[in-house]
Amino acid sequence: MEQEPATLGKRRDSETTDAGDTSSKPKKPRSLERTCVHEVAVPSNYISTKDESLHGTLSNPLHNSTMAKTYSFTLDPFQQVSIACLERNESVLVSAHTSAGKTAIAEYAVAMAFRDKQRVIYTSPLKALSNQKYRELSQEFKDVGLMTGDVTISPNATCLVMTTEILRGMLYRGSEVLKEVAWVIFDEIHYMKDRERGVVWEESIIFLPPAIKMVFLSATMSNATEFAEWICNIHKQPCHVVYTDFRPTPLQHYVFPNGGNGLYLVVDENEQFREDNFVKLQDTFSKQKVGDGFRGGKSNGRHGKGGSAGAGSDIYKIVKMIMERKFQPVIIFSFSRRECEQHAMAMSKLDFNTQEEKDTVEHVFRNAVLCLNEEDRSLPAIELMLPLLQRGIAVHHSGLLPVIKELVELLFQEGLVKALFATETFAMGLNMPAKTVVFTAVKKWDGDSHRYIGSGEYIQMSGRAGRRGKDERGICIIMIDEEMEMNTLKDMVLGKPAPLVSTFRLSYYSILNLMSRAEGQFTAEHVIRNSFHQFQYEKALPDMGKRVSMLEQEVALLDAAGEAEVSEYHKLKLEYALLEKKMMSQIIRPEMILYFLVPGRLIKVREGGTDWGWGVVVNVVKKPVGGYIVDTLLHCSPSSSENSTRSKPCPPRLGEKGEMHVVPVQLPLISALSKLMIHVPPDLRPLEARQSILLAVQELGNRFPQGLPKLNPVKDMDVRDSEIVELVNQIEELEKKLLGHPMHKVQDVDQIKSFERKAEANHEIQHLKAKMRDSQLQKFRDELKNRSRVLKKLGHIDADSVVQLKGRAACLVDTGDELLVTELMFNGTFNDLDHHQVAALASCFIPVDKSSEQIQLRSELARPLQQLQDNARRIAEIQHECKLEVNVNEYVESTVKPFLMDVIYSWSKGSSFADVTQMTDIFEGSIIRAARRLDEFLNQLRAAAEAVGEVDLEKKFAAASESLRRGIIFANSLYL
Repeated sequence: MEQEPATLGKRRDSETTDAGDTSSKPKKPRSLERTCVHEVAVPSNYISTKDESLHGTLSNPLHNSTMAKTYSFTLDPFQQVSIACLERNESVLVSAHTSAGKTAIAEYAVAMAFRDKQRVIYTSPLKALSNQKYRELSQEFKDVGLMTGDVTISPNATCLVMTTEILRGMLYRGSEVLKEVAWVIFDEIHYMKDRERGVVWEESIIFLPPAIKMVFLSATMSNATEFAEWICNIHKQPCHVVYTDFRPTPLQHYVFPNGGNGLYLVVDENEQFREDNFVKLQDTFSKQKVGDGFRGGKSNGRHGKGGSAGAGSDIYKIVKMIMERKFQPVIIFSFSRRECEQHAMAMSKLDFNTQEEKDTVEHVFRNAVLCLNEEDRSLPAIELMLPLLQRGIAVHHSGLLPVIKELVELLFQEGLVKALFATETFAMGLNMPAKTVVFTAVKKWDGDSHRYIGSGEYIQMSGRAGRRGKDERGICIIMIDEEMEMNTLKDMVLGKPAPLVSTFRLSYYSILNLMSRAEGQFTAEHVIRNSFHQFQYEKALPDMGKRVSMLEQEVALLDAAGEAEVSEYHKLKLEYALLEKKMMSQIIRPEMILYFLVPGRLIKVREGGTDWGWGVVVNVVKKPVGGYIVDTLLHCSPSSSENSTRSKPCPPRLGEKGEMHVVPVQLPLISALSKLMIHVPPDLRPLEARQSILLAVQELGNRFPQGLPKLNPVKDMDVRDSEIVELVNQIEELEKKLLGHPMHKVQDVDQIKSFERKAEANHEIQHLKAKMRDSQLQKFRDELKNRSRVLKKLGHIDADSVVQLKGRAACLVDTGDELLVTELMFNGTFNDLDHHQVAALASCFIPVDKSSEQIQLRSELARPLQQLQDNARRIAEIQHECKLEVNVNEYVESTVKPFLMDVIYSWSKGSSFADVTQMTDIFEGSIIRAARRLDEFLNQLRAAAEAVGEVDLEKKFAAASESLRRGIIFANSLYL
C-alpha cells in the first residue's frame, strides 16, 4: 500500500456568533484544512506504463492535459486527485461526506466516456434515485438512457442509468451492451452492507469484465482501504482511494431537552465537545419534575412533551424559533412516517411563504398533477397537500404518493418548502441540503429494539445541514427526552463512520444462473472465493496466527511441576464441562426449558469464551425471527453501562466494580440452570434495585463455595428422554470422581491456577488453529452443496448439476422467491386461476408493510393463498431436510405476504384508487411501490414462461401485468 497525503490548502472562516450558544466562551475563528488522503492498492509485480509528465505516478496522480469537463467552481483537492486517477484510466473509490461534492467526480467519468466515444453505466441503489440521476445527467449530457425494471428509456444511449439489480441481470445474461462500456459508476456503495440486497453489489463487482474500470462513491467509511485492496485483488488492477472528512460547511450541534426552553451547544464548529454545556444540559433534567416522558429506557421520540404534536409542543417551538432566527430551510427528521405527518399537520398556525411564493407553489402543483387522471387529482392524499405546501411546509417519506414525493423534492430544491418533515430516506442520494437539521429523537426502532442512532446514520442525516456557498455554518438540533450518557452523545455526533462489512450470501437465483452460464468461467465456487466476505476473513488470519504464537510462548513459560495429578484432575474437569455442555444443548429446546425460565431463576450464561457467571431471569420474549430471547440481569463492566445500546456489554474484570444491567440472552448461551430463585423487584430502572440483586447473587456464591445447586433434568425437570437420562448418569459418575480426587482438596491454589491457565491457553490454541483451518470457504461450500441438493430434489437441476426446464425458469426471477413461484408455475396452481387472481396471488411475493388489520379474503383468493402456503411449507421442509437452517413457520410467514391480495385483485378488476385505499391501512405510496414491483415480477414470470414454452401461462402473466398498468399507480415520474 502506498500512501501520500495530497497537497493541503488552508482556509479561514470569518468569525461569526454562535446561534443559541448558552456559554460565554470567547469565539475563535475556525481554521479549516481541506484534507484529503490518497492511497492506492496495486497488484504485486504491476508496472505502470502511463506517461508521468501527463499523469504523474500511481502514488501521486496528476492530470496535465485538457479536461473532459470544466467546472464553474474551483475543485477541492479530493476532487482534483480523483479526476487525476480517472484520467489514468484506473478505478477509484471516493469516500466523502454528504454534500462534499462526490457528484462532480461521477459527472467527470461520464464526460470522459462521451469524449472517448465509449459507454458508461451509472448505478444507484433505488429506483427513485435512478430517476433523479437520469434527469440530472440528461440536462447536461443529452444522450442518456434509464433502466429500472419499471421504466426503460433509450436503452442504447451512451450513458445508461440503472439500478444495481439491472446491472447484475445484464452481467448474468452476458449482455452485448457491456462490450462497449468503459466505466461503471457505483453510487452509494456503502449500501453493500444492506442485509437483503448487499450481495447484488458484490456479485456485480465480481462479474464485471477486467477491461471495465469502476468509480465507487461512498459516504465516509472507516475501511475504504480494505475495500480497494479487495477490488485490486479480484480484478488485478490498481484501485485508488480518495478519502476526505472535510465538510465544506462546518456544523454546530445543539441539544434541546424536551420540556426545556433552550438550546445547548454540545459540539462546536471545530468539532470540540463542550463538556461545560453538557453539564448544564444534564442539570435541566435533574430539575424537571420527572413526568412520563422522562422515565427510563423506552424513549422513541413519542413520549414526553416533545413528541406529541400540537401548537404547544416542543417541535412547534423549535420550528417557530428556527423561522424567527432565519435558520430555514429546515429538515425535521423523524423515524416514523405517521409521526412525520402528525408533526407537519401540527404546524397549522405557521406560514413561511409570501403570497407570490404561494402562487408559484400552486402553479407548480397544478402542473404536476396534470399527469394524473381527473378522478385521481381529487384524492384526499393530494388535495390535503396543497394548503400545507403553500405555507412552505411539506412531508417526505416512502409512504407518500410518488407524484407528491417528487413534487416536494422539486419545491424544496427551489426554496419554496421551508420546513420539511422527513424520514431518514431523505438523507440518501441527491444533494438537497438545508441550513438546519432537527432530530426529533435519538433512538429508533430497527426491527429488533429501540437503539440510539449510530454515528454513520447521524453523519448521513446531519450532513444535510449547511448549504455550500450559502451558509457560513450548518445547524443540527438534537431533541432528547431523557438523560443521556456523555459518551453516548459524543460517539453519536463525533464517532467514526462504520466500516463496510460484507453481507454476502448464496441465493438459488445466483447458483442457477452460474450453473447455466455456458462459458463456465464463473462458478459459484469462484464467486465465494472472490467475495468481499472471504477477503475480509482471510485478512484477519495473520492476526490469529500472531495470537497463536503468543499463547504458545506463554505455555512454554508456565511451570509444569507436579503435572501428572493436576493434569488428571483438569482432564476430569474438562470432561465434566463437555458433558454438561452436551446436556444443556439438549435441554435448551424451548419445549423443555421455557417452563423453568421464570422471573427470578438464576441461570449461568456463557458466550463463546466469555463466562458471565450467574444472572437472574427477568422476562422471556418470543422474537418473530430468531427464536426466544431471555432478558437477564447480568453483572456488567462499568464501561458497558456508558454505552450499553451501542457497544457490547461485557462482564467486569477481576477486582472491578460493575453494575447489574438487563442483557438480551439467546437460549443457546445458557450454560446452567440453578434450583435457586430470588425475588425481582417490579421496577428495575433505579440502580439501587439492580445492585440489591447483585448483592443477593454474590451472597449465594459465598453460601455455596462449591457452586450453586443446579436443576437436575431427571429429578427436577421430569425429563424422560433416554439420551438425556444417560448423560445425567455420566455426569453424576464424574462428579463423584471429581469430589474424591486428591487434588480437590489441595490448598496449593497457585499450582492449580498455573496449570489451569496452561490448559486454557492450549485449548485456545486448538480453537484458533481449527478456526484458521475451517475457512469461511468451507462453510459456503457446505451451504452450496446443501442448496444444490434442494435444487436436485425440486427438479431444477439433474444429478450432473445440469440446469433443467424448471431451473431455466427460476433463472429469470429475482424479485420474489424463485423456488416457490416456479413450483406454482409447474404444479398447475396458476393454470386454474384467471389473470386477476394471478395478479393477487403474485402480490404475496412482494415485500410490503405489515398491515395491522385482519385479512378477510373472498373465496376466489382464499383457496389459492392456502395452496401457496402449503407449497411454501413443503419447500421449507425440503430445505430443512437438506441441512439448511430454515425454520418452517418463519419461512412461510416471511415468504408469503398476503396483505395486499384484496387490494390488487380489486385494482386489477377495475376499481378506482380511492376505493382500494379504503380497503387497507397501508400507506398509498407503499401500495403504489408494491404494485410497480409486482408488475416487474409478473414480467419476469412472463419471460420465464416464455423461456420454457408455456404459452398459456405467458399470456396470463402478460394480461395480469396489463390489468395493473393504469391510473395513478403507473403515472409518469416528474423526473422523466
